Amino acid sequence: MKSSIISILGLAVMTSISLVSPAKAVVDISWTSIGNPGNAADSSTGYGAVSYSYNIGTYEVTSAQYVEFLNSAGASNSYGIYDSYIGSLTNITQSGSSGSYTYSVSSSYANLPVVGVTWFDAARFSNWLQNGQGSGSTETGAYTLSGATSGVILANADAQIRLPTEDEWYKAAYYNGVTGAYSLYANGQNTITQADANYSPSSGLVNVNYGKPSSYGAHIGGNAWEWNDAVIGGTKRGLRGGSWASYVGYLASSYSENDDPSHEGSDVGFRVASVPEPMTGILTIISSGIFLIRRKR
Repeated sequence: MKSSIISILGLAVMTSISLVSPAKAVVDISWTSIGNPGNAADSSTGYGAVSYSYNIGTYEVTSAQYVEFLNSAGASNSYGIYDSYIGSLTNITQSGSSGSYTYSVSSSYANLPVVGVTWFDAARFSNWLQNGQGSGSTETGAYTLSGATSGVILANADAQIRLPTEDEWYKAAYYNGVTGAYSLYANGQNTITQADANYSPSSGLVNVNYGKPSSYGAHIGGNAWEWNDAVIGGTKRGLRGGSWASYVGYLASSYSENDDPSHEGSDVGFRVASVPEPMTGILTIISSGIFLIRRKR
């Protein structure tokens, strides 16, 4: 019995190590930890229950971060991860010719959320992050896209960095882990002002760190609508949070939106989530087993 436990543990450790050897990162995602696993859903909407701890991007993905992605994965601009519409909204410029494209963004736009991106653009960015950035694949990882630019693609069971589920997004925005209560807005309150979030009337996008964070500490809600992983009406994907062009009610927990995943919205961006590795549960079980054996001695 003892030797079989050691053998299982060795396999688990080797598998775990093989999952976490990414190439040198060029995009540094700031994460907000979302704890309180097993919380109840918001009784007024039915959203927000998440059974595990996870991380969510503290900020929306910026134009500067998207440029790093483009410079790593967009030399040929396969699958249209950049187009002139994105460029017109974000001041991201493309130079060179296919096979050697390079990209840049002006300093005044660098820390604004990237917008004009489709759900598929966001999914490819997630794959690239999960695969260690650099030359990491955009087509496999969190999502098996294999060139897809339409249709419904679900996250793989072993996805570690992906778009948040609607419940994950909702909890990070509206739940207070200390009180166990939900707020109407993502500033931890049932009222909100334009000092807390960027919404209409507004002159446009602002830096992603603008306003008052949620109870967990994420700057979430307003500025840009954000894609999530919800599948709605069979073919559409979820959007949450409102934008600089939205009236205040669209920022509320009671409002959700959706669109075709190939939609390019002038005020639509995204953030990413990081979820536990599948091996974590196995290691926990194994560790518990060893603890019991030691205790039995």
